[in-house]
This record gives sequence, structure tokens and C-alpha cells, in this order.
Amino acid sequence: MSTTTAAAPPGRTDGTEKPRTRASLRSAGLLLGVALLIAAAALSLAVGTKQIPLDQVWSALFSPSGTENDSIVRDLRLPRTLIGVAVGAALGLGGAVMQTLTRNPLADPGLLGVNAGASAAVVTAISLLGITSFTGYLWFALAGAALAAAAVNALGGGRYATPVRLALAGTAVNAALLGYVNGLQLWDLSTLDEMRYWSVGTLAKRDASLLLTALPLLVAGAVLAFALARPLGAIALGEDHARALGTRVRRTRVLSVVAITLLCGGATAVCGPIAFIGLMVPHAARAFCGPDPRRLLPYCALYAPVLLLVSDVIGRIVVPPSEIEVGTVTAFLGGLLFIHLVRQRKVAQL
Repeated sequence: MSTTTAAAPPGRTDGTEKPRTRASLRSAGLLLGVALLIAAAALSLAVGTKQIPLDQVWSALFSPSGTENDSIVRDLRLPRTLIGVAVGAALGLGGAVMQTLTRNPLADPGLLGVNAGASAAVVTAISLLGITSFTGYLWFALAGAALAAAAVNALGGGRYATPVRLALAGTAVNAALLGYVNGLQLWDLSTLDEMRYWSVGTLAKRDASLLLTALPLLVAGAVLAFALARPLGAIALGEDHARALGTRVRRTRVLSVVAITLLCGGATAVCGPIAFIGLMVPHAARAFCGPDPRRLLPYCALYAPVLLLVSDVIGRIVVPPSEIEVGTVTAFLGGLLFIHLVRQRKVAQL
């Protein structure tokens, strides 16, 4: 006796089509991110005060002949582009970890006092120690970011910290440190002149040696962030759920703070504080890939440098032959995002 299987009606599925479609869309989004990152890097190499055709950019990179265009591409724009990629990815990852850790989709790395700690350390190095080189700033900025993050974690309760207490402690530490920075700048006008350029956040006039110095820290922070993706996803469900799933909540929180400090402290040390990248990209990516950090982090690592490089290019061409620092451009874009969020009256939930 033979049996036959009835075909499913045209409007019905076995329940696997929708998850497969979502997975395909997420994969397509990652591929699109790679393509956009390549395009943004090419744009960064070609566009500036002097426009250079892409074929000449290619020749300058792989078969230089000593022309002026070769020097512009290799000595000025290539380090700037590489720094933009590394710093953008670090800020995006740091923002995603910060938002997941605090379960606040509008949190950014500055919430842990990273930017304020770095600024306080740099202004101290300039005013009291007479350090004026970017290489000297690097280590002071990183140390200041680490100390501020540690202070926020301790004030927030240490091992017993909660997202709300971390946010309150971060606000208090930020206010105190920024008051110190402003006071020291007013007391020492030479410090104000030095800090004015660093604190606005820029990719211009940054030597590749800075990136080489900070790169191990950024890579370590990125590896740690991806390693924490699964336990962070559990914490996003609530600490009780996370413990029920076997997640070591306190250790995950401490390691997350370390990852944020390495990523955002290293990025801030290289370029100065660049606002809103760590806020905008995770918030936008979450609408497409969902709140799971295992899916969110790759998106942030790709799309954050795209946004940073495009913002940098915009700053180069808006008021030629002068430039607008990338930190100013991202602050403007971040303001537009907040206006959009207020008009929508809703925020993508974690």
C-alpha cells in the first residue's frame, strides 16, 4: 500500500522560512557593510583639498613613482584612513557593549567616564608636566580613561553594581572631571590652546605610529568584546535570567568595563573624544539585526568605521580649503538622531 504526502497549501510554510529569511538578510547586511567600508576607505583616500582619481590612488598604493599624489595618499590619507577604520570599529564595539551592559539603548561609552577621564589626564599632562606631543598624550589619555572607568565601577557598587548605579556614578564622575578640565584650562591659557585641538576629536595630523602604539589595546578590547557576546546577551535579559542560564554576572560586568576601557580609551587617546559614533551605530544596527550581541557586534565593527570615514570626508569638503573636524560632524549627526528619536517617541529596545 503506497502513501502520499499532501503538498502544503501555497500560503503555508513549515515555520523555517521566516528564520531562514532573517538569517539571509543579516548575512546580506554584513556583506553590504564590507562593501560600504571598502567604498568609504576609497573615498577617504581620494577626496580632500586635492581630488585624486581612484586609478591614481591605486597606483600610489601599489606602484608609487614618487609623485605629489603618491605622497598625499601614502603619507597623509592612508594613515588617516587606517586610523579611522580602527577607531570607528573600536567606538562602535564599545558602544554596543556599553548599551547591552547597562540595558540602555541610548548609553554611550562616555557614560563610564572614559572621555572625561582621558581629557582630565591629557590636560594634567599638558599643564603640569609640559607634555605637548600626541605620543605623550596617548598613554596619559589611556591611563585617565582606565582610572575613570575603575572609579565609576567602584562608586557604582563594584561587584554589586547595577546598570542604574553605574549610570549615576558615571554622571557624577563625568561632571567632576569636566569641571576639573575646564578649571585647569581657564587657569592656564597655554593648556587651553593645546587642549582645544585635541578635545574636538579629529583624524587629521595623526601619525601612523599612534595607531601602531594603540592597536594592541584596541585588538585586545575587540577580542574581549566578542568573547563576552554570549554572556552579555544573557545579561540583557535581566540578571536573574542570566544567573539561571549559568552566566557569571559579576565577572562579565567587570570584563565588559575592561573591554570598554580598552576600546574607547584607546580610541580617545588616538583621536580625542569623538561623540555619538558609539551611540548611533549600535542603535541603528539593532533595528536590523536585533539586540543579540553575537549579531550586533559584527554590524557595529563594520558600520561604525563607515560612518566615521564618511563624516571625515564630509568635514573635508564642506568649507574648502579648510576642514571641519570629524568630531564636530558626528556631533551634528548625533543631534539629528536625537531629534528623530524625540519625534518618533520610541527607542529600539534591548
